[in-house]
Amino acid sequence: MDTQGTTNGPTNGAGYSAAGRSVDGSVSGSVGGSVDGSTPRARSRRTRRRPARRLFATGAAAFALLAGAASPLSPAASAAQAAPVSQVKNQLGTRAAADGQNLTVAIAQSVDSLSPFLATRLSSTTLLRLVYDYLTNYDVKDAHTVPALATEWKSSPDKLTWTYKIRKNSKWSDGQQATAKDAAWTFNKMMTDEGAATANGSFTANFKKVTAPDPETLVVELKKPQATMTALDVPIVPQHIWEKVGDFSKFNNDDKFPIVGNGPYIITEYKTDQYVKLKANKDFWRGAPKFEELTLKYYKDGDAAVAALRRGEVGFVQNLTPAQAASLKSEPDIKVNDAPGRRFFALATNPGAKDKSGRKFGDGHPALLDPAVRKALFQAVDRKTIVDKVYQGHAVEGQGYIPPRFADYHWQPTAQQKINYDPAAAAKTLDDAGYKKNAAGKRVGKDGKPLDFRILCHAIDPNDKAIGKYLQEWWGELGVGLKVECLDDVTDPWQKGNYDLAFDGYSVNPDPDYVLSIHTCGVLPSSPDVSGQTDNFICDKQFDDLYGKQTVEYDKAKRADLVKRMQSRLYDTGFMNVMVYPNAVEAYRTDQIKSILTMPQQAGNIWGQDGYWSWWSAEPVAATAGSEGEDGGSSPAVWIVFGIGVLMVAGIAVVTAVRRRSTAEDRE
Repeated sequence: MDTQGTTNGPTNGAGYSAAGRSVDGSVSGSVGGSVDGSTPRARSRRTRRRPARRLFATGAAAFALLAGAASPLSPAASAAQAAPVSQVKNQLGTRAAADGQNLTVAIAQSVDSLSPFLATRLSSTTLLRLVYDYLTNYDVKDAHTVPALATEWKSSPDKLTWTYKIRKNSKWSDGQQATAKDAAWTFNKMMTDEGAATANGSFTANFKKVTAPDPETLVVELKKPQATMTALDVPIVPQHIWEKVGDFSKFNNDDKFPIVGNGPYIITEYKTDQYVKLKANKDFWRGAPKFEELTLKYYKDGDAAVAALRRGEVGFVQNLTPAQAASLKSEPDIKVNDAPGRRFFALATNPGAKDKSGRKFGDGHPALLDPAVRKALFQAVDRKTIVDKVYQGHAVEGQGYIPPRFADYHWQPTAQQKINYDPAAAAKTLDDAGYKKNAAGKRVGKDGKPLDFRILCHAIDPNDKAIGKYLQEWWGELGVGLKVECLDDVTDPWQKGNYDLAFDGYSVNPDPDYVLSIHTCGVLPSSPDVSGQTDNFICDKQFDDLYGKQTVEYDKAKRADLVKRMQSRLYDTGFMNVMVYPNAVEAYRTDQIKSILTMPQQAGNIWGQDGYWSWWSAEPVAATAGSEGEDGGSSPAVWIVFGIGVLMVAGIAVVTAVRRRSTAEDRE
């Protein structure tokens, strides 16, 4: 799931790679500045002047206008009557929160766990990047490794011992110092507790010994060289909190709030399948985020999330459909971000679920163990139609496992190797393999039973449903049946191996190690009732051999070649068929978010970054309620409250010209 761990760059006098940036934790300058080689600069809260507007009203007309008309603070009233002052105050508070202090982000996937040891969904890992620091981070511009909790690092000549210097200015949110001992404890727990290794155990599988000789020094000894040592995407947790946990396989980290962390935000509240609330960590070493509160709100219905964005109830939405994105482009105060994504979307076939001992379980269709059947099905998948009709151009055709965004590792099959869309060839493949059509036009297996398959579909994803209908049509013409089983949560049948095919997808990080590791034999579950780290129960010796070689290869070009060979092998086995690389299509309100960093900084995504840059950098539009303008004039909110009070007492008294002044930013 992670990063590119080369350490061939320049070193400082001590021999530590400093990744080309200051590591003293100081903050200066503007958030819009570089975060690649220098510490970010202090972010200005200055606002520009906006032309003042005047409102003239008289008598009863003024009363009706103030009491019943729509305003930025409240929707139009159903009757022209004055609202109680307390109600107006409540509305003012809501507006102030939306303008400058609080931000609600609509997410399309619920959080599976708040535990860094268990969380695997993109929503969860994105959240946890905001809560816990990692040893290293990725630069927002080009994703090269930069310091995080570790300021410097070096390796021994044989690459078997790595020493990290831990920064002095990182504190846990309960006030205790974050030290190397926390990092050592985190890694040792993953090395010795199977439950703690659930999400990220592949990173520590090669660790021999981890120690913290002093609070600022972390030493990791390896069994063999490991090329991902500057790409360890493992959240470091506070030992004094987590050493009290019993069963790591069951603890979801949701029994006590606020949750102690050392990232830019602190989790203060959580409701399963509803929302997560966070507050800014004022002591975050890189500088506190500008939004004081952040809420991640789960919307099962994408249209409901878009409607909430239009109303201003949320400031950001992700995972937009093409129709939703098109409808939002003309909306005032809304910006649509459409960027090349870091995700692949694939068809996964059940290779015969089994645990590490080889014990089989689940009910996958045996015909899919035949390479000819898998090849025929994939020959009958029209990627171009999926890109054009389902994604309407907001995606590119897929083949290799690593998206083209990561050019060094991206792979495409040769012309001879590539499985093209060819229904006639698909029919011939099945004919030649002995799967003939019966009198009813159905393909039958060697056991005489029809080829009828099931595919797991995410009920909340319209793309799954749309592609499922195309597959039913394309495969139906082959004589193959398909039942599309759309569920709110596909995790349970997937982990039990109770599926034939499934819609699959992963967000790939700059270093491809993690997303490749989930297809190795070593991450199969230890027993059928344990999930393990495996994505699709694939266990292939040739793939594993290549994985082992790329893990120890520090030469970037040679490692890239091995990674491409792994993708080629995965493609040839036919258990994973990458159909498309979807764009990141998302939108935000420009009257709530003034600026925000994408990753990469040029034409990148906002949600699900390889770091915390988006929400740490997000700059709110200045609040307008309850403050005086620079020229001494009061804000519109104050005048509304004052006007209502005067009208309630004086009835039809003439309201003189009111100068309305706003401190909000001009909209470009």
